[in-house]
Amino acid sequence: MGLALVAAAASLLPPAVAAQATSGFRSSGKTLAGDVRVARTAAAVTVDWPSDARGERTTLTLSLDRARPLIESVAVGGKVVMAGVDPAGVVTVGTRDLKQGWTIFFDNPRKKPFEAFPLTLGREGVAVERDGAHTRVVVDGARAGPFAGSFTFTVYPGSRLIRAAMVMSTERPATAYTFDAGLSVASGTAPPWQSVAYTDLSDRIVRHQGASARAAATSPQVRGRMIVAEQAGGGAIGIVPPPHQYYYPLDYANNDNAAWYGSDYRVLTGRTGLGVRQTLEGDRRWVPWVNAPEKSVQDMGIFYLPDPGDAASTTAAAMTLTRGDRFKSLPGHRTFSSHYHVEHAADFLNQARFQQSRGVPAGLETPAFVTRFKEMNVEIVHLAELHLSREDLDRAGDRLTLLKTIHDETARLSDDRLLLLPGEEPNVHLGGHWLSLFPKPVNWTLDRQPGQPFVEDDPVRGKVYHVGSSADVLALMKAENGLMWTAHPRIKGSLGFPDKYRAEPFFRSDRFLGGAWKAMPADYAQPYLGARVLGLLDDMNNWAADASERKFAPGEVDVFQLTRDSELYAHMNINYLRLPGALPTHAGGWSAVTEALRAGHFFTTTGEVLVSDFTLDGARSGDEVASRGRATLRATVEGTFPLAYALIVSGDGEKVFRERVDLTDAGGFAQRTIERRVNVAGRRWVRLEVWDVAANGAYTQPVFLRAR
Repeated sequence: MGLALVAAAASLLPPAVAAQATSGFRSSGKTLAGDVRVARTAAAVTVDWPSDARGERTTLTLSLDRARPLIESVAVGGKVVMAGVDPAGVVTVGTRDLKQGWTIFFDNPRKKPFEAFPLTLGREGVAVERDGAHTRVVVDGARAGPFAGSFTFTVYPGSRLIRAAMVMSTERPATAYTFDAGLSVASGTAPPWQSVAYTDLSDRIVRHQGASARAAATSPQVRGRMIVAEQAGGGAIGIVPPPHQYYYPLDYANNDNAAWYGSDYRVLTGRTGLGVRQTLEGDRRWVPWVNAPEKSVQDMGIFYLPDPGDAASTTAAAMTLTRGDRFKSLPGHRTFSSHYHVEHAADFLNQARFQQSRGVPAGLETPAFVTRFKEMNVEIVHLAELHLSREDLDRAGDRLTLLKTIHDETARLSDDRLLLLPGEEPNVHLGGHWLSLFPKPVNWTLDRQPGQPFVEDDPVRGKVYHVGSSADVLALMKAENGLMWTAHPRIKGSLGFPDKYRAEPFFRSDRFLGGAWKAMPADYAQPYLGARVLGLLDDMNNWAADASERKFAPGEVDVFQLTRDSELYAHMNINYLRLPGALPTHAGGWSAVTEALRAGHFFTTTGEVLVSDFTLDGARSGDEVASRGRATLRATVEGTFPLAYALIVSGDGEKVFRERVDLTDAGGFAQRTIERRVNVAGRRWVRLEVWDVAANGAYTQPVFLRAR
């Protein structure tokens, strides 16, 4: 049936059907883009769309009969891969400590009273809506405790992905929450899947069938953040979370049993199913969950990935969306990642003492973090060592011994695939937390005493600096061409910074790079990640009085110990530095790295979205161009998930301007060229953001404008 039949009302259904049908069906009346077709029968609505370039089509059929499972079937290329299932959801509701507002990390709703609620679907109405070139099917009447709203399916021409989301809000004050999601059936019915499958931590696909799949619910540790339901005779559907948005920020990137399957999972009494979950306990340190300000519309989404093959095929298809949890190589660029508290120096010295070893302690020949970085194609890593208690540091050794160990070990562990850089989060003299990075090994102490010289020549270690004030820190950075920047600005230990020291000489210096970007706090009312620091990036460049005060925002990861099993990718972002030629060497120094950062010659991404080229009237990020009133912005972008939109962001020294560019006509694994004439009259800077349907994204550093 064609779109003309879609607007038929439920009152036209036969009485026997209408008694249990949804109360109404409606359409926006707009022609759907991308050859999406909608058909309506008395009992169901079917959405059919092209899902690859070879002519394959994927179909989602929803039942209008409340007595039947909502998802009547999902088919790929005419082959039904799942049938007769309902969306499953659990929302756990706790209370936020709002003493410091919503921009919070140091909170623990898990330690206060909380309650879990199952998703219920009243099916009070069904609507088909156009969202750019995407199509959304909205099922009214979704509820989970104090949350209420709708359940939404979104399909993307050019991709098999189906986004399934509880789109709900609450009027409950100070709410922090988590959500689990998946598919389920009534326990008394035979599940439509033959087996539940996932990849375990030994990289094996594990299958549970029959009674094993229907036993009391359990939550295994998995690779790849997903779980799959396989049909007898072929066909499967994967439950895949947005790889970065789904995981609220934590200090440790633990693999926290991110999937579930079986019967009576949490409050899903009388149901058998499978899905993904957000851990309530996290790393058992600060576990902030997700923000839900009153009346904000929380878009709690995951993806269904249908596949005509088995779990191996489905998993392989899902992993292409994150390029196998690996960062793609780009010509003329090197991948750079910052802020890791692996504390290798202290571990090395402690293990050497315990083992009475003069060489490399057993077990530290190739630390797990080195292997992980190489597997992920992270080429340059900036550590944040010595982020320990005074007691732990004193136990390991004196500061200069620790620094020598950092310098020696980063040299030993660097090679032609990985450049490991010494770095610290010193957190003294400036205010808040900050990171340091020098272009070569530098010895310095943090507690300069009265009468002690700023710099002295040590007979063993050579030049040693002593700092005891912000003026000393700035003098050190100038003397050694170092960089400093605010770690996790405006949150955690940097709450209120860098704003509080924006007038200080050290901040206004060109040695102060800016503030680091990470997606926290979590708030699913935001369609993209990391608004906290993107707003700061704009503010800092509006504050800048001259070129020397311009600031940038490199991505940071800010996690502690890493193992082979850490779920690192979900918490990662990466910076692509414009560094043509060979990877710098530890022995030769890495001034090229600090110079690229200081120049703003990089873009930052969660990994899925790339901006391989960005110019404004030919000038690239970090560079300057004469203002002509209007300028031509060009960018080459690509994504693995379907793209959503770009934002052209600019500032005039006071206000920030945003122009949205729709990118929904790009399917999955698409490359696009953006070309736009931009109004730059009175503007000081222009930058670009690009976001996809999973809230993954990339942003450039600004191009700066000067008056002609």
